[in-house]
Amino acid sequence: MLQDPFLILIGLACLAVVVVLMLGLGGFAKGSGWAQKNSNKLMQYRIGAQFVAVLLILAYVYFRQSGGE
Repeated sequence: MLQDPFLILIGLACLAVVVVLMLGLGGFAKGSGWAQKNSNKLMQYRIGAQFVAVLLILAYVYFRQSGGE
């Protein structure tokens, strides 16, 4: 399972989503000027990272169901 590069890529994409989400939540909780300047940009990055992660998951499921290994 860990030898499948596609699963590793999916894991990295999900990790990127979590990291960006934690940065945004941490800045929001801190309430600093940095959070006000960058919260919208971090949200855009999170949405993009989630989009990529979902596409990778869907591609993985599609190729596994069609018999590709």
